[in-house]
Amino acid sequence: MVDMGEEHKRIRTILVLGAPGSGKGTQGRIMGAIPGFFHLACGDVFRSLDTTSELGSTFLQYSSQGKLVPDQFTIQLWLDHIRGREQTGDFRPDEEILVLDGIPRNRAQAEMMSDYIDVIRLIFLEAADQSQLVERLRRRALHENRLDDASESVIRQRLLEYESQTTPLLDYYSSDVLGRVDAGWQPIDVLRDVIEIVQEALSGQ
Repeated sequence: MVDMGEEHKRIRTILVLGAPGSGKGTQGRIMGAIPGFFHLACGDVFRSLDTTSELGSTFLQYSSQGKLVPDQFTIQLWLDHIRGREQTGDFRPDEEILVLDGIPRNRAQAEMMSDYIDVIRLIFLEAADQSQLVERLRRRALHENRLDDASESVIRQRLLEYESQTTPLLDYYSSDVLGRVDAGWQPIDVLRDVIEIVQEALSGQ
């Protein structure tokens, strides 16, 4: 069972959902640079782990095979991290909207997080061309030395995992919060649509 700790007011949150290589991190980082928003990528949290530690070795064991890390482990790590950022003052939930990419990844994780986050928008980056995603991930692996994107077989396994576990999240959240964006466009065009969706969400707050 995930340790939720003391009672928290739910954090206003924007989720960025999409297949590996769809541009979640790019769009999330851009939003995180805007005053009033705080971006947190679950993948970056994992990759910052010491691989010689118990947590780090668990992550490496799964990610190197293109598999998702167990839900309990993932959510507890996320909660510990976000609490730490609150305590240091990096994240101010009363003043900032949390932008998450890479979490939740499935319905079980969404249910675990439901008492902690208030999802005001779910931005779904749709990518119809899987070969485009594979090529993006292979280029990223070369530039960023990311072991989880190192081979095409691992990449395709990650895409299969995404389809089977992450896509059902679209049914879990209300259609009222869902905004769809074509991830096949250039990043600047994707950003235009993302910002439009975010502005619409804020105007209703």
